[in-house]
Amino acid sequence: MNRHRIGALVLLALIICLGYFVYSSQQEGSRFPFKYGLDLAGGTELIYEADVSNVGDADIENAMQALRDVIERRVNLFGVSEPIVQAERASIFSGGDSEYRLVVELPGVTDVDEAVRLIGQTPTLEFKLLDSGVTFEGQALEDPSSAFVDTGLTGRFLESAQMEFVGGQTQVTSEPIVVLNFNKEGAELFAEITRDNIGNIVAIFLDGEVISTPVVRQEIIGGVAQISGGFNPEEARDLARNLNFGALPVPINLVSTQSVGSTLGQGTLDQGITAGIIGFIVLAGFLLLWYRLSGLLAVVSLSLYIFILLSIFKLIPVVLTASGIAGFILSVGMAVDANILIFERIKEELSGGRSVPDSIKEGFARAWPSIRDANITSLLTAIILFWFGTSLVKGFALVFGLGVLTSMFTAIVATRTLLVALPAMRAFWLQTGFSGFKK
Repeated sequence: MNRHRIGALVLLALIICLGYFVYSSQQEGSRFPFKYGLDLAGGTELIYEADVSNVGDADIENAMQALRDVIERRVNLFGVSEPIVQAERASIFSGGDSEYRLVVELPGVTDVDEAVRLIGQTPTLEFKLLDSGVTFEGQALEDPSSAFVDTGLTGRFLESAQMEFVGGQTQVTSEPIVVLNFNKEGAELFAEITRDNIGNIVAIFLDGEVISTPVVRQEIIGGVAQISGGFNPEEARDLARNLNFGALPVPINLVSTQSVGSTLGQGTLDQGITAGIIGFIVLAGFLLLWYRLSGLLAVVSLSLYIFILLSIFKLIPVVLTASGIAGFILSVGMAVDANILIFERIKEELSGGRSVPDSIKEGFARAWPSIRDANITSLLTAIILFWFGTSLVKGFALVFGLGVLTSMFTAIVATRTLLVALPAMRAFWLQTGFSGFKK
């Protein structure tokens, strides 16, 4: 048994295994079900505008990434199933300032008010210095924000927070405090602030409210700070928990909400699946009628392509949206394009008097530049759409890009292996003029 026939058997076994995996992993309790986006599963979408006016241009990208991570941890803390949190930059090609947004999708959460409440509980932590022109002796200020200036030290630099007790041996006689531990960058910034402001007040703001106004007595190194705002144990515990799972690096403002019912999402999913099945049947029918036996091999290769891509969706996992399903169906058509180019090139070689093995070899060699160039341009389009598009467009671009890469493998490797693996087909090709083509 030659290597081509072994390769063909391996491909057939791979189709069976992947097909079984796709089917079995959809059963209840599976570890690898398909992940559906908001438009298919139903739920709530919240769009927040991030205020990056106090963040340096070089730090905006890091701040938005930290914001995304914090919100995602916060949503997961409340048990929301498969949340999708994405940072986006709007108006990138406009002449004015860019707008930075955070898109939060909460599948299964249909109560918009509840979703806003979950996100809204996330605090913004800031450290500010008392303005040199303001006299402050512990009294309340009508506008605390006007009396203090930013230091640049925010919750973005926070690594952890925990409640501790000081001033006594028991929880009854001691005072609860919250101990903050900053990351390396935050520790350096905190040390610089305390070193340059000994004797001054460094106020701690939570959601714009002053919760502590400690006076700097000495330079503090090591990145450890204390919040002692006269808390009771429960308040200190809640504050530490909230800071651990939600200290925001930049303020956010809710600008849009949308609720999608699960019934509408299921209808969209059913329509997408139906469109995909009909499309595959039509393509398979065309290949079988026009290319006969070689068309059957193309259908087998196309089946491998579909099962590979569906398995990738499950294993990464890729969150499928309506636009993503459209990208998948489009990529199936492109996978067929590659096979047609190959078959037409082989037909030309047979018409020129070459043998079947030589025609297959030359047909693939001549078709490859066209397939390569077409797929590279499609892949570049997918990358551009993913890089600059909104969350809706990114779903389409990701699935389409994965489809392009997979189709190159199945068209060049799988189809060729199947074509050269069956010696018994060669006589049939010679008799019928390449499965339906006349010389």
